[in-house]
Amino acid sequence: MPVRTAKRTSRTTPARTTRATTKGKAANGGTRRDAGASKNGRTVTKGKAKSGSPGLTRPVQPDAKLAVVVGVRPLPRTQVVKKMWDYVKAKGLQDSKNRRMINADDKLLPIFGGRRKISMFDMAKVINNHVQ
Repeated sequence: MPVRTAKRTSRTTPARTTRATTKGKAANGGTRRDAGASKNGRTVTKGKAKSGSPGLTRPVQPDAKLAVVVGVRPLPRTQVVKKMWDYVKAKGLQDSKNRRMINADDKLLPIFGGRRKISMFDMAKVINNHVQ
């Protein structure tokens, strides 16, 4: 018995044609939009770049408690977190059994609000309380 196969058809779409009239062209041969005349009757202008920095890269000022660990100069929030992690790893403050927990030493105790242990996921919340 012969095997039936599906008929293959081309799935390409036909090429679109454009109207070649002089009515839609600007004086220099380009389109009206190329000439920069207008869009829907309004003049098209480029938007002004945003001034200021977005939230993560904008420098924040650490308070006195946090400045003991990360320094007194304003830093982006990402660098504050990085310096906190550098301090935790340099002092070996990660819990040996549960690596998600950070044990507080004398400098971190006031930052952590008096708690002896804090989760690494809560560290961003804690830092947020100590920056302006």
